[in-house]
Amino acid sequence: MSQDIRTRDAAAPAQGDLRSPWLMLGVATLGFALNFWAWALLSPLGPLFRDDGRLGALTEADVSLMVAVPVIVGSLGRIVVGALTDRYGGRVMFPLVSAATVVPVLFLAFAALDSYVLILVGGFFLGIGGTAFAVGVPFVNAWFPPERRGLAVGVFGAGMGGTAISALTTVKLFTGVGETAPFVITAIALALYAVLAWVLLRDAPGRTVPTTSLGRRLQANARLPLTWQACLLYSVAFGGYVAFSVYLPAYLKTAHDLTAADAANRMAGFVVVAVLMRPVGGWLADRMGAVPVLAGGFAVVVVGAAVSAGTPPLDGIGTVAFLAMAAALGSGSGATFALIAQVAEPSRVGGVTGLVGAAGGLGGFVPPLLMGYVYGRTESYAIGLWLLVAAAAGALLLTLTVVRRTVEAHTTPSPVDPTHA
Repeated sequence: MSQDIRTRDAAAPAQGDLRSPWLMLGVATLGFALNFWAWALLSPLGPLFRDDGRLGALTEADVSLMVAVPVIVGSLGRIVVGALTDRYGGRVMFPLVSAATVVPVLFLAFAALDSYVLILVGGFFLGIGGTAFAVGVPFVNAWFPPERRGLAVGVFGAGMGGTAISALTTVKLFTGVGETAPFVITAIALALYAVLAWVLLRDAPGRTVPTTSLGRRLQANARLPLTWQACLLYSVAFGGYVAFSVYLPAYLKTAHDLTAADAANRMAGFVVVAVLMRPVGGWLADRMGAVPVLAGGFAVVVVGAAVSAGTPPLDGIGTVAFLAMAAALGSGSGATFALIAQVAEPSRVGGVTGLVGAAGGLGGFVPPLLMGYVYGRTESYAIGLWLLVAAAAGALLLTLTVVRRTVEAHTTPSPVDPTHA
């Protein structure tokens, strides 16, 4: 047994006949979706608050900051939460994160809706919901054999469709039922899930548990070549998805004169395509390898973003370009974590996931602010989209060179020392 981890009894029963890997995956995916639903509550409301004047005169940059704050907090929080999940397991962390997210959701509902500053405060703590991703990946990864982890983690990643739930329901509930309705319903769902997760979830038999300090593990994981490579890839793949999912309503309303409800519905379509393609990307990476899937996805983003920079009409190539990018970003996100599952040591998956997940969230935090800033001075989104072209092209080059060599080094067997044969 190594000095920095201890391994639980691999022969231990899986806590009853119902504790199958697929049940664990289903419950974890549900938790991811509900926490992401909460995480994305402010995004559909940003354009609405700007139009109705309830928070005063908001600029495009003000709206961008409002919807981006939960993203940055959820992203940075994943670093710690991922490492804590390696130590304490998903059975503890899933209920804990879900219950903690209830607090800012209710704060927004009953204390913050008439104050821009208080919404920013609530949004800061709403970011806790975004850390659920760093809980689920190591939890699911431990329940499945290596040859099926890409698919399993991809299925779990489809829980990011919680943002689509928010897009489809938040504005309708806010205007049609009551201003607190979307927040109260989300809080109830999270509270019920916290109880369900505590009852049903069990950590996988044979899970490796680190015993070294959190700081030492974070440093060790950060020094892995795989970590920084996956961080760069995920900052473009998932970062692009997050950026579009939080900013697309504002973009469509401003650039294409859509209503807030229509813009939210179209954003939901973008999210659904990306969500459906994430497990497909993981499944393809299990069979073809992560490098071809990542390279193909980034190539599609390069073309789609270049087309979108010309603001083509949405009734034609404009919609095709956005949906193609959604499919590419979703599959690329799934393939990135298939890469981690295939290359990283099991005891480090949570820590690496936290760092990579943080990079992905940060990749989604910067573009909305940048797009709002650029549009406020040029009244054009083209510059922001051309920057996405450059970022995707850089990720494509990284995939075909450095990442390919990392994968080949991991899969190539070491020479056998004849003196020990």
